[in-house]
Amino acid sequence: MLFASFMFAAMGVCVKLASETFSTSEIVMYRGLVGMTVLFCMMRLQGASFRTTMPFAHLWRGVVGVVSLWLWFYAIARLPLATAMTLNYMAPIWIAVWLFLHGWWHAKNHIEWPLIGAVFMSFIGVTLLLQPAFHSNQLFEAMLALSSSVLSAMAYMQVRKLGLAGEPEARVVFFFSITNFVAGMAGHIVEAGSGPVVWHAPDNARGALLLLGIGLCATAAQVAMTRAYRLGNTLVVANLQYSGIVFSSFWGILVFSDVFNWHSWAGIGIILLSGMAATFYNTRNTERGKAIAKTDPIASEV
Repeated sequence: MLFASFMFAAMGVCVKLASETFSTSEIVMYRGLVGMTVLFCMMRLQGASFRTTMPFAHLWRGVVGVVSLWLWFYAIARLPLATAMTLNYMAPIWIAVWLFLHGWWHAKNHIEWPLIGAVFMSFIGVTLLLQPAFHSNQLFEAMLALSSSVLSAMAYMQVRKLGLAGEPEARVVFFFSITNFVAGMAGHIVEAGSGPVVWHAPDNARGALLLLGIGLCATAAQVAMTRAYRLGNTLVVANLQYSGIVFSSFWGILVFSDVFNWHSWAGIGIILLSGMAATFYNTRNTERGKAIAKTDPIASEV
């Protein structure tokens, strides 16, 4: 999981650098192309089947996931790397909100106070983290990053449902990569409007390596994350995922010379701690969490 988090942070660096040349739609398209190619070869070598009995479930997961990914990549290009990554890591908080609402609906007198506390603290963290965005006219981009975390939570639950239904993780990610490729290509055509569609093919080694790095980092991170969930303790693995916030902060300072005030650092810290608390409670204290912990959960693609 530590390796997966490091690779996802490295992917964020590649996305931010590639956005200087390529549009967000093109980055999504190339990310899908690389992932699709790697997974196709991997599945053929393993003799895995591409046939599925749940095409509409894959389609829904792909649509939600690709919109989340597009918003996330767009935010990474325009926000400090650690800010965009941290806001996306709000996904477990939204899952906690869903669990709370689900439990409240079916048991009106039962209130999960630890979940409420974690959610409340996380929103304090978001408020602190967004303080610099108010002053730098980046509030719109920050809200897009936050929206990507909501969709990421939805995609996570759909991926988990596919996994519990018996869909192999390689097939799930392969179909998602196809969705990335098609949606990215369609998005770039739509962005061109009535004008000519200009494709920015990598015209030098730097551009090609950045696009290749995005796909390879994301695919390697996905494989490592899935293996971590399969072999490790669910609670430990899920909490180690938050090391991605630390890695992205390091990359942001080292590569992009990002500077954060105390509001940003406090917000990042509070979101990290509240996310870990929500993950702990969801896994250990809720009936749904106990049931999931006994299965083979598949990690979220984004």
